[in-house]
Amino acid sequence: ALDFLPGNEALVTEKSGRLYRVNLETGKKFKIQGIPEVYAIGQGGLLDVLVHPEFEKNQTLFLTYAAPDTYTGATTTLMRGKLKEDRLKQQKILFQASPPIPGGQHFGSRIRIGSDRMLYVSLGERGRMNEAQDPLNHLGTIIRLDQKGQVPKDNPFLNNKKGKKEIFSYGHRNPQGMALHPVSGKIWVHEHGPQGGDEINILKAGANYGWPLTTYGEQYGGGKIGIGAESPGIEAPVIHWTPSIAPSGMTFYEGEVFPDWKGDLLVGSLKYRLLVRVDLEGSQVNGQEVVFQDQIGRIRDVRVDPEGKVYLLNDEYRGGVFRMDPI
Repeated sequence: ALDFLPGNEALVTEKSGRLYRVNLETGKKFKIQGIPEVYAIGQGGLLDVLVHPEFEKNQTLFLTYAAPDTYTGATTTLMRGKLKEDRLKQQKILFQASPPIPGGQHFGSRIRIGSDRMLYVSLGERGRMNEAQDPLNHLGTIIRLDQKGQVPKDNPFLNNKKGKKEIFSYGHRNPQGMALHPVSGKIWVHEHGPQGGDEINILKAGANYGWPLTTYGEQYGGGKIGIGAESPGIEAPVIHWTPSIAPSGMTFYEGEVFPDWKGDLLVGSLKYRLLVRVDLEGSQVNGQEVVFQDQIGRIRDVRVDPEGKVYLLNDEYRGGVFRMDPI
């Protein structure tokens, strides 16, 4: 993942557990010390990074990572810390998903601060697909916490005991993209489907997004999953990709560098190694455009800096940070 520091720098995570501070003009980087131990197996490792919007005052950042568990494998973990030059200090674990699960599948995980100043964190269902329909565990959910890690008083399951108090929504598979709509302030999330059925959804408190009861996808190698594509009481996606593009990273474009893209979504693809622009009018999808393909490999993250420059992070053995300029 990638996020911007004040000035002309960014923080970049590597799955193996390294965090770098990168100068976006010179390309020079140095490694941040004091990163917690991560479970870098399969899709696990050091995942997302979010720089606090008031970083210049508080030096705060948030990380998600797969944390090893002594007995049962690993669990997606949210941590807060303060970046002091080249070291992460004053670390505090704010949340760990329950239960820990063996294996290296489906950790999520993206972090965003909503228009309500709350933290939203996406959690994969760790390959236990039926558990995603049970909000009494954290598998396949979006959680919502305040910036100190406390549960907000208006979380949908706080008082009714029908779900874990941290949960905001459930029925997700493996959400690896999250973005804040610049006008409505709503959180948009995309997630991997199985064979087909990648989705973009708009989050609602307490809502069920269907996995694996409803999906546009099918079993790997063929075979029906669930009861169909949609069902009453389950939120339908804004858009789905069948066949899958394997989306990862997502941001709304707000800037002047690419003025025709204002209000649109930029989504990276792992499978087809492309960047796609979803043409939006509010929340209405007007169409899609493949911006480019097969130029930098698998696209893992997409971010737009305050000036409107688009930065991409690839997921390759020779990984890098790339800036996209107008032709």
